Amino acid sequence: MPAAPLPRLRLLATGGTIAGAQTAGRGYRAAALSIEALVAAVPQLATLAQIEVEQVAKLGSQDMTEAVWRKLAARAQAALDDPAITGVVITHGTDTMEETAYFLSLVVRSEKPVVLVGAMRPATAMSADGPMNLFNAIAVATTPAAHRRGVLVVANDEIHFAREVTKTNTTQLGTFHSGQRGLAGLVNAGRPHFYAPPVRRHTAASEFAPLVAASARARTLPVAASVSEWPLPRVDIIFAHAGMDRALIEAAVAAGARGLVIAGVGDGNLGAPALAACAAAAKKGVAVVRSSRTGGGVVERNIEIDDDRLGFIAADELNPQKARVLLMLGLTRTTDPRALQELFLAY
Repeated sequence: MPAAPLPRLRLLATGGTIAGAQTAGRGYRAAALSIEALVAAVPQLATLAQIEVEQVAKLGSQDMTEAVWRKLAARAQAALDDPAITGVVITHGTDTMEETAYFLSLVVRSEKPVVLVGAMRPATAMSADGPMNLFNAIAVATTPAAHRRGVLVVANDEIHFAREVTKTNTTQLGTFHSGQRGLAGLVNAGRPHFYAPPVRRHTAASEFAPLVAASARARTLPVAASVSEWPLPRVDIIFAHAGMDRALIEAAVAAGARGLVIAGVGDGNLGAPALAACAAAAKKGVAVVRSSRTGGGVVERNIEIDDDRLGFIAADELNPQKARVLLMLGLTRTTDPRALQELFLAY
């Protein structure tokens, strides 16, 4: 019998170390290679899927912006809306991959898989990890078991949920970890093994998806003809520390922040002067979310700080950078701290 046709897959490229090239000495330049060059370097990809490539951006992910996020979401949504496309893979730098992945998990509406992939070593390095990561990512995106699992991150033979994953090491290949909830699965030379479904709302169940519709619903933002034309509310992250005063919090509010995420000590705590500044900001209508700088655990309401009285929001399990993503989107819908808190418990 004739072989079944290979699935069609859209590969969206944004640059990153996976497309990097070494320079003199130990340095390298991110996003030096095109997506066509990356695909050509891994001919085994042709055994997995019919791949359509698109260069959405060409940057190191330290330079990732909300404008690129919106463009990436629009291009991913267009691909996923095509009945002939099985899934989407996105090449991305590792520095901010977790933020992009979480953003897409909130604003892309589809049950098809979206898989982000990157590398810790540039493409021209000795023992580059990008080729196998890319092979595994495409294998994950083309397996039926990946459907309805939301946005995933594949690296170092591991599969992570967008909500759980975080980068934990500056240089090691095993930089990504998924905290207390653990891995979504493993992928061994192109053979995915999933362990569990995601536990919070995402993609097809997200009230922020699709992104164009979410922008049109936002009462405080203009209805834009193009997804790239409307801004998300400004949300700043403030890192708490011993001896912290009011200065950074007041400066962020003065600069126009509509939301603040405090990377607090311990259970999202902060000292008396900074606490008073946050309380004053909340009274002015600035949304204040308490997260933690510890890298793990749950920030709960009303433990050492009276969130009910002060009008604060507890980040639950989200780290500061992901709390910022959710708060930006949440502020397009409401400024009510109680309603925002419900979002942090749902997503």
